[in-house]
Amino acid sequence: MKTSPAFLSMIISFRCLALFTGVAGCVLLPDLRAWDYEGHRMVNQIALASLPADFPRFVHDGVQAERIMFLSGEPDRWRNVPDLVLKQSGGSWTDHFCDMEYIPEAGLDWATVPSFRYDFIVQFAAGRAAHARNFAPIDPAKNADHTREWPGFAPWAIAEYFGKLRSGFSYLKVFEELGTADEIANARSNLLYVMGVMGHYVGDCAQPLHTTKHHNGWVGDNPKGYTIWAGLHSWIDGGITGKTGLRFPQLAARVTAAQPIALGNRADARDPMFVALVEYLLRQHRQVEPLYVLEKDGKLGQGDQPVSDEARVFIETRLLEGGRMLGDIWLTAYRHAVADNYLRAALIRRQTAGAPVPPTKAVP
Repeated sequence: MKTSPAFLSMIISFRCLALFTGVAGCVLLPDLRAWDYEGHRMVNQIALASLPADFPRFVHDGVQAERIMFLSGEPDRWRNVPDLVLKQSGGSWTDHFCDMEYIPEAGLDWATVPSFRYDFIVQFAAGRAAHARNFAPIDPAKNADHTREWPGFAPWAIAEYFGKLRSGFSYLKVFEELGTADEIANARSNLLYVMGVMGHYVGDCAQPLHTTKHHNGWVGDNPKGYTIWAGLHSWIDGGITGKTGLRFPQLAARVTAAQPIALGNRADARDPMFVALVEYLLRQHRQVEPLYVLEKDGKLGQGDQPVSDEARVFIETRLLEGGRMLGDIWLTAYRHAVADNYLRAALIRRQTAGAPVPPTKAVP
């Protein structure tokens, strides 16, 4: 569909409209995190344990597996610096969540939202402007990083990481066939990095409060009297696991085998991995209200209350589902990686002609 100049002008002016007149804006708290470090480690450990025997074994070597687990906390570490440009970027903040309710409130439909991040951004900006009454005003004083206009981009971010991971497996196959020992080691190191960092975002979305505008206490109409406690999010992230001492060995027996995600062509031309990720977030979003019910019934273990069996099972299930989804994504990237034929041809030329190290991409 061709975009009119008037429409583009409206989109460009959207930020000014949001900041200076406050007609649109979701109230996002910039200090929320999904799972503390131990929780994110568990998600990556669960994913590693779910992988089949034909997955590259180097990821299970002690140092390599530890790196994948350590990197599960990397995106939260990026958020501990004062750089506002980094804070706005997907890796530092907006890729960690997606408040699912804001898409229909902007007049969009999860069944049709585009899998291209920037296409979605344009659509969402226009939708927010057209349905401004559905959104709370932005306080410019609390929007120094310019993130509060957006619902969060978690499914787009994870789909992008999937593409990076599939690329990594594609060129690893060629380097293992024709490359040097250093090239193979570097290619494997790249894969460990992408696997580990990707795990953070998949793990984030296993925490239901990272899929909702009710991410730190219920907002807006509240006929059922759910808590508005601002500490709820952090208690779910780490309070329960800290109080119960939950760690991976207690979950190991319940890990199920990873299964590849179907990547067939879709009639709507949307990316199938993106669609699978949206479905994953919607499943977690359906757990938001059950979580609030647990809190209302006094079962989450705040203060002197014990953590109920229901709450423990709830948290364990979320971690297991996050790890299973991550393992599925890793396995899909490996199984669907095709050899990088441009790199293969360049390496063959190097072998036969003694040419220098090849370029990494074809010239357009």
